[in-house]
Amino acid sequence: MKPDDVSEIPSLSEGFTVLLADYERHLTAERDLSKHSVRAYMGDIADLIDHLIRLGHDDLNGLDIRGLRSWLAKQQSLGKARSTMARRATAARVFTAWARRTGRIETDPGALLASPKPHKTLPEVLGVADTRAVLDAAAVAADDGSPLGLRDLAIMELLYATGIRVGELCALDIDELDTSRRVVRVFGKGRKERSVPYGVPAAAAVDAWLAVRPQVFRLGSGPALFLGSRGGRIDQRTVRRVVHARIEAVTASDLSPHGLRHTAATHLLEGGADLRSVQELLGHASLATTQIYTHVSGERLRRAYEQAHPRA
Repeated sequence: MKPDDVSEIPSLSEGFTVLLADYERHLTAERDLSKHSVRAYMGDIADLIDHLIRLGHDDLNGLDIRGLRSWLAKQQSLGKARSTMARRATAARVFTAWARRTGRIETDPGALLASPKPHKTLPEVLGVADTRAVLDAAAVAADDGSPLGLRDLAIMELLYATGIRVGELCALDIDELDTSRRVVRVFGKGRKERSVPYGVPAAAAVDAWLAVRPQVFRLGSGPALFLGSRGGRIDQRTVRRVVHARIEAVTASDLSPHGLRHTAATHLLEGGADLRSVQELLGHASLATTQIYTHVSGERLRRAYEQAHPRA
């Protein structure tokens, strides 16, 4: 069974069908989550409901802490990563809290559920010199004045300058750029709005792209800042392909747009930015999410110390 295919859950009762439909509406309309997030949440909860049915229960009140723990234990036996199990535990807690709050369950078993702690892995980032080399190479590739070459340079410069997510970049409209102040208005997760500054090189690259954008513009392009080769709003797959190609052409790294986000955050901290400011720029809801970048900077500091200090 595909975890996000509700129709394939065995003997799905009308009550469970209505429950899942109501929860999907809650995630979409009330929490205003992205389609990707809704799909992930619904896949996890559909899998939980499937497990509950296989335990012999026909309504949600049959779910207790033992059922939740046995569901997670099943994930472990299937070889799921700890990060996946942690995400599913969070999804279960959010779901049971909603069910209790809306009167669909008498108690909240998810409140008793501990989350498996995922292994923390340090994100791969480019060094300052490598980043400069990548952007310089992208600028050279755009020297012929081709619209897509200038677009790709603007994408690379803006991703690195702002640290925004690839989905946020693809969703940008022209009027969300304040070119006089060099600030871009970004709508992040949950449609939370933030303003992110960008520097002179990114501004120059974006201006150069806007000058040739009419050559790619088609009827129906709308206000999208970045366009695909056929004139529609650029999609995330195209941006990922651009970023991979530009980085692989210069370095041995295989970084994604998220890798550029990690790189921007790391360079900001290494340059002296405080953690709270970086949290605000990246749009992290929790400071704990931003703190992973202090480990990256800390590792580099340790290497520099060991190389430079006579008594290291």
